[in-house]
Amino acid sequence: MKLIIIKLFVLFIRVLYAFMKLRKTENKIVWLSRQSNEKSEDIRMLSDEISRLSPETKQVFRLCRLKDESGLSVSYIFFIMRDMWEIASAKIAITDTYSIPVSCLNHKESLKIFQIWHALGAVKKFSLQSAGKAQGRDLGVAKAMSMHKNYDFVIAPSEKTAEFYCEAFGCSKDKIVIASLPRVDVLSDGKNRYDEFIRLNPQYENKKLITYLPTFRDGDSEYTERLYKAFENDDEYALIISPHPLTKIKSEHKFNGSFSAYDLAKLSYGIVSDYSATTLECSFLNKPLWFYIPDYEKYKEEQGLNIDMMAEMPSASFVDENELLKSVKGGAYDFDSLKRFSDKYIENKGTDNTEKLAGIICSQL
Repeated sequence: MKLIIIKLFVLFIRVLYAFMKLRKTENKIVWLSRQSNEKSEDIRMLSDEISRLSPETKQVFRLCRLKDESGLSVSYIFFIMRDMWEIASAKIAITDTYSIPVSCLNHKESLKIFQIWHALGAVKKFSLQSAGKAQGRDLGVAKAMSMHKNYDFVIAPSEKTAEFYCEAFGCSKDKIVIASLPRVDVLSDGKNRYDEFIRLNPQYENKKLITYLPTFRDGDSEYTERLYKAFENDDEYALIISPHPLTKIKSEHKFNGSFSAYDLAKLSYGIVSDYSATTLECSFLNKPLWFYIPDYEKYKEEQGLNIDMMAEMPSASFVDENELLKSVKGGAYDFDSLKRFSDKYIENKGTDNTEKLAGIICSQL
């Protein structure tokens, strides 16, 4: 029954869109995201640079975080219709997630569609890679919703990552453009907010800060608590927790001030993560990076991995939090392996990635 409803819905919006496409094409870029109701840092930086390069180009932002992806609310259906209205007269559409109107509809040949994924790579399998798996989408639903169809350009940070993206988005290699996201410019700028953090959180003064950046998954709160307890009474190191937006942590684990995951990574001595793409994004900070993966065997089986950290970074990968702490306190770290890891998955570093990517987009106007 669910598939029948989905198919009828897709048919309905396709018929409706056929009339919307009669609108005249404007010099316009439409941004679409289900990640947040506000511009992400990548979208903000890119759109600002596009405004500088092409000030005559109109930019429309269609941003709406979908709280419950198990079904579409009436309000969200109307939101999608407004997306369709804007796309129908645009030259370029850019999405950083799966977008229903982008993938389900039949567009004008003149419309160019960019997939600029909201992370700098993918440690775990995702989208079409994980469809049919325990942690992935239902295969029938994925097919009915035309998941990740219609992309003209897919931005990937490296040739190796492009292999994953071709599988996840069901696209051919000729759609791939190798480029990094604007966030790399922020991570590479050499600035940090350490003094501000310590002023607001004086209890961490004279401690070596380790930032924990976990992904969202079953058991994440339990793993966070276990890792926190391992570091709790250490005299030299302190664990700072930057949870996934969907994960709740205890109030005693929170810190004062508004600091992004990247702020914390830049001001810390080292970083601990798991299957999160932040491992890739922090890999070129020249700081120790450890993987805390107590559910490694289960996660590998149920979700699947593009990057097997146990194989690629064995000296920095741990299923036991106390063994991880021993490694942290041991002082020795294999930075050569970390550099090989970083170079493999992120080819473009430096601080000019926003300009380069905006130039690629503007070339299609």
